[in-house]
Parts: sequence; structure tokens; C-alpha cells
Amino acid sequence: MIERIVPASVAGADLFEDPSDVELFPEEEEALAQAVDKRRREFTSARACVRRALDALGLPPVPVVPGPRGEPGWPGGVVGSITHCEGYRGAALARSSQVAAIGIDAEPNGPLPEGVLEVISLPQERVHLRELSRRDASIHWERLLFCAKETVYKAWFPLTGLWLDFEEAEVEIDPARGTFAARLLVPGPAVGGARLQGFSGRLLVENGLILTAIVVPAPGVADLPAPGVADLPLPGAKTA
Repeated sequence: MIERIVPASVAGADLFEDPSDVELFPEEEEALAQAVDKRRREFTSARACVRRALDALGLPPVPVVPGPRGEPGWPGGVVGSITHCEGYRGAALARSSQVAAIGIDAEPNGPLPEGVLEVISLPQERVHLRELSRRDASIHWERLLFCAKETVYKAWFPLTGLWLDFEEAEVEIDPARGTFAARLLVPGPAVGGARLQGFSGRLLVENGLILTAIVVPAPGVADLPAPGVADLPLPGAKTA
């Protein structure tokens, strides 16, 4: 699924169940020394996706261990992002000559736990969500907002090394085009001498899952090749 919402220069790989034959590098095993079974399964399956994505880029498998804030430690010349939720594991990688940062996230298409929406959203975003819900109640828009904001952070962090709170970015969803826009409410990172004011992303809702992706072009790369499915509207979206 993930390859449908990332540019052609990004290698995406995903799994919908956990394989039993994934061998981890010693460094990865060490990172799992205190992990419970659920964490081990998520980590291991995500690394299987990483191996596939590296292979698609023509690169050998390497250990990818979490950094101080849990961020994946990519090999030199590579940028990427990992996500996992119940029933889904995914990775998206690219060469840093083409892409400055990637963020992806996956969530079940279900309601957020009670009280979470108020923590992760701005008042104007909640108005936007109510409008979207009136148009299409089959999608849990509050969960989609959460997924998009997680993706914003994953694209932001490699460029800044800093935390970004949920209320420091305002997200607007365009279901007709299968896209979202995130406006930063704090000074954005500089990429190639230009300061970013926000991020643009793509989204997909299918098979009970919500996927979101942001890909920031590297300096000097004006446009990235389009995803395999361009401007994919969500189910039931009005495309007037």
C-alpha cells in the first residue's frame, strides 16, 4: 500500500502479518534485549520491510537501530521512515541525493481513545473534522488527523533534531485529492537554504487502515516523480 502514496524515487515495502524467518543483526538484537513480545514482533517485521526497501534501492541489508528518541539510524546516504500498527508494518526509504526527509505513519481506521482528540488537535482542526464527518462517516477523520500529525513529526525530526508538539502544526485534509497540508506554527527547518513553512502529504484509507506520507525533496530537486496512483480520492469523496 505505501508505494501508492510515495514518489517513484522512494522505495516502499509493507507487510500485513509478521514473518517468522527474519534474522536480525546483533546490534538489532541488542536493542531488543528488554523488549516484550509485541515490541519484538513489530521491530522484526519492520526490519524485514527495511531490508526489502534497501534492496529496491540497490543497497545491501544493514542494521537499523533506534536512536535516543527512537528514530531509526539509517546508513549514510539514506533517509527513511518506519511505521507499524495492528495488522500493518511498513518502511519507506530513499537516497539522500533525492530526498531530504520522509515521514510515514499507519493507523487503524477506528476512533481515537476518549480524550486524545482534544490533546492532539487545534480548535479550527476540530471544526474541519466535523465538516469532513458530515460528508463521509465511513472514515474516522480524527484518527486520520492523528496519523497525519505523526507523519509531520517524523518528517520534521530528521531535519531539526527537535521535538514538535501536536499544536505546533495545523493540518488540513483534502479528501478529493487524497492529500493533506501541514502549516507549521513555529519556525520551520531550512532545507537547501530555504526555510520550510510546512509540509504536504498524501493519504490512503483502505482495508481498515489509514496511511499517510510526507516526502521532502532534497536541495536542488525541484519535483519528485509522482506516486504510482496520482490524486487518488478517498472512498466517497466529492471531487467537484
